[in-house]
Amino acid sequence: MRSSGPQIVLVRHGETEWSKNGKHTSFSDIPLTLEGERQAASLKSELSDWDFKLVLCSPRKRAQRTCELAGFLDRAETTEDLAEWNYGEYEGITTKEIRETDPTWTVFMNPTPGGETPDQVAERCDRVIKRLKDIQDDVVLFAHSHVLRVLIARWLELPPVEGRHFVIQTGVLNILSYEHESTVLISLNAQAFRNDTRRQ
Repeated sequence: MRSSGPQIVLVRHGETEWSKNGKHTSFSDIPLTLEGERQAASLKSELSDWDFKLVLCSPRKRAQRTCELAGFLDRAETTEDLAEWNYGEYEGITTKEIRETDPTWTVFMNPTPGGETPDQVAERCDRVIKRLKDIQDDVVLFAHSHVLRVLIARWLELPPVEGRHFVIQTGVLNILSYEHESTVLISLNAQAFRNDTRRQ
């Protein structure tokens, strides 16, 4: 699907055991599951129609492996700005477990002991977005759920907490672009949608 300007393709890494079980994963290098490897490899054909001017990737191994299986690691630039939200003391813990002591906790709305704030994640995303706007060409990013959710919010000129409205599945495509002068979200979880359609 084309738009009024360049397209920014966001790819969340393939499934890991921790992502499968809802455990918060920032700095821990958890490998892809077999399903995660399959998801990542399937991206190669999904992305074959694009001629990306720039490929950016998180330094975490799950994102790097996804980028590799999709066929882009040899030309990818690694950036800490795309590393996952630092969950501090909540690393490796599920929301259900956190809510045993903090019943209303979400990463977007509540403090994360020893971790990042929404504004700190937004600062990193804003640096990435500046590069994207300066390049003005198609770009693909390989990263993680929460950092990409904040990046979508910031692309749409929303506060970082509004990333709570965008859920991104593992190993799927999400596309940002322009409608005339406005920054827009073209699609969310696009590959998953196509897979669901094929299963019907």
